[in-house]
Amino acid sequence: MRKTPASNRLTSRLRATCVAVAIAAVSGATLAGSPASAAPTGTTQFKGVNWADPRDNYADDYLQLSGLSTSDSYARTYAKASRIISAFRANLGANTVRLPINPYTVNGAYWKSYRGVIDAASDRGFKVILSYWEGTGAQKDGFIDDESTYWPMWKTVVTAYKHDPKVYFEPMNEPHGYTDAQWADIAAKWLATYPSVPRDRVFVSGAGYNDHVTSVCADPRLKGTYLSLHHYGFWKDYATYDQWVADLKVRIGDCASRTVADEFGAPMTTGLNYDVPTPDNNSINFIQADTDTFRKLGMGSVYWPGLRTDDTYSIQKLTGDTARPWLTTTNQSGADRLAWGWGRGRPVRP
Repeated sequence: MRKTPASNRLTSRLRATCVAVAIAAVSGATLAGSPASAAPTGTTQFKGVNWADPRDNYADDYLQLSGLSTSDSYARTYAKASRIISAFRANLGANTVRLPINPYTVNGAYWKSYRGVIDAASDRGFKVILSYWEGTGAQKDGFIDDESTYWPMWKTVVTAYKHDPKVYFEPMNEPHGYTDAQWADIAAKWLATYPSVPRDRVFVSGAGYNDHVTSVCADPRLKGTYLSLHHYGFWKDYATYDQWVADLKVRIGDCASRTVADEFGAPMTTGLNYDVPTPDNNSINFIQADTDTFRKLGMGSVYWPGLRTDDTYSIQKLTGDTARPWLTTTNQSGADRLAWGWGRGRPVRP
């Protein structure tokens, strides 16, 4: 995630407001140059998009990425995924894809076919970030749903991909049910449970809705990992460009050298022009501020979503035969801004 349905956005804004108070205190305590702030190898190499289930990746059954089918064999899944991954590269210049996992998928019969997505991306030179998503309904509470299935899931995934240097592991998406300290404990337990995984192939989510990385950055037990941040324009009804820059920076603190924004997004199918400064438009202010800041700070970014059926934020849309899918870009100016954030293209702000 995180494109929250309109009915839930007020709640999300209220949570974000409360979190902001805590962020200010935490970020002030993070010391530049401390061991916890050491970068693995930098993050500008991550230039990517999320590929999502139409249900926002929250599911109590098999995950079915947009354009795929749970009835497909490994070979058919691999073939379809190969085309979609190739389209991400051709249309956007991406080299990274973030994919969801859950115990139903990994511990079930579909895992054999779902691996076709991961393998297709890796075989085409893409970096692959695998992130655990909780379930839906009552399970959608920011906690690991069931540790008796969670840890076996990760054992299966790690065993399958620990030797593939292109595959990265993110223990949980948006762990907002936990306090900052509780989440850091779980992340530390994950690292201790899988010591064979190099730390620079682990993404530790920011606390809350992945909305600040300052607390996990300051924890010495998590040294050497990447940190993942989420940032969304709908968290505010309106903010100026400068206000969005400030909002983003306080969530990062001095940890930009370890941080990848592995979710950020705005409407892409409504005709907005992100190439032109438009001070009265919150979404344009947000996208321009984020991509400018990512570029300035040398941060990698993974847009939400690259592909998700019926999502107005989706920057790609399925086209062609379902057996041989391809993608088209829904907003070229949005693609321009992604490229700018990734270190390419020309600036649009004076």
